[in-house]
Amino acid sequence: MSQTSQIQTSQTVPTPRGLPMERDAGPFAPPRHLTRLRAAGPVSPLVFPDGHEGWLVTGYDAVRQLMADTRFSSRQDIGVIHVPYETPGMPAATEPSPQMPGLFISMDPPDHTRMRRKLTGAFTVKRMKMLEDHIVDIVARQLDELVCLTPPVDLVKEFALPVPSLVICELLGVPYTDRENFQGNSATFLQKDVTLEEKMAAYGAMTTYLSELVAHKRAEPGDDILSDLARHDDLTIEELTGAAFLLLLAGHETTANMLALGTFALLENPEQLAELRADPSLLPNAVEELLRFLSVADIFYRYATEDIELGGETIGKGSTVVVSLLAANHDPQRFDNPDTLDIHRKARGHLSFGHGIHQCLGQQLARIEMRAGFDGLLRRFPTLKLAIPANEVKLRADMNIYGVHELPVTWTETPE
Repeated sequence: MSQTSQIQTSQTVPTPRGLPMERDAGPFAPPRHLTRLRAAGPVSPLVFPDGHEGWLVTGYDAVRQLMADTRFSSRQDIGVIHVPYETPGMPAATEPSPQMPGLFISMDPPDHTRMRRKLTGAFTVKRMKMLEDHIVDIVARQLDELVCLTPPVDLVKEFALPVPSLVICELLGVPYTDRENFQGNSATFLQKDVTLEEKMAAYGAMTTYLSELVAHKRAEPGDDILSDLARHDDLTIEELTGAAFLLLLAGHETTANMLALGTFALLENPEQLAELRADPSLLPNAVEELLRFLSVADIFYRYATEDIELGGETIGKGSTVVVSLLAANHDPQRFDNPDTLDIHRKARGHLSFGHGIHQCLGQQLARIEMRAGFDGLLRRFPTLKLAIPANEVKLRADMNIYGVHELPVTWTETPE
């Protein structure tokens, strides 16, 4: 059966034209259309805005299987990777995107293995644990500054964004004074509704800045991750720049959004929040559950390098496959009552850090930052609450990493 006829007959749920993205089931649950598609089957046809007939994977087991199978390529230079939503000023792709040196998230083995191996030592569990006290200090200093402000304040600007930015800047050896430059450009780069020219201008500004920085690290290395990388003579400046771009972007954007959206989710689940305040030993579990529940880095792409069976469907060679980690993490076949936040849930096994060879390199760092961040915030601000109605919180549905643009909060007692 051709894929076209499958699209007409195999689903009881209408095949979406473009990826369903409207958060019509609330700020934390997957879009209703995604949930209906997953209930009909773990792998669904998807018609892309440019007419490409590809696939959408929403079931937990199917997502795990796909992400462990390197026949689903992460490269963007083999064939055309189609974009599943309309982008202003973006022409339909007619040829593959060029490979970006050092951007190992878009590589397959052996290139991916070569790049990633040079970084694994920097992100070991042991090394991250050694940083824990320092991260707790960074959180405490940021909370000291927050205490001095008159509420209401924007928790994103004053806490959720500065903490991971400070941490990743110190780790990588990026001057924190340059944060406005990279935060502004990374936000533009991640925005879905900016033009290709704006996106590439932001990428160009970040890589120009980072190439100068890594060249300096190679000439005068310090005690930081970029200097460690720069000591590898077999890496070019372009490869170092690409790796630095990925680490800087992923290192502050994901955790910042988890801290802000996670606080929003806890404030919207007061019973869970009260339990967590009463028993801080629940925090590690709560962090795993928030990671599962929120899945801020949701959408990933793969390119089928051959015909592959997945979830009862045949994915044709040359197809673009869209993966929704949010839908997979809310799959009732894997998690009971998945749309409920439950800090007692054993949520390990969630896919928020991905799976397979591309599983997030900085996941232990992210966990430590979230544990320190939520612990400090909830302890220091026992009366923290939203300063605006929940339905007025501005969601980052327009961004490639989900979260909130702002989280206005207030408190009634002066914190310690």
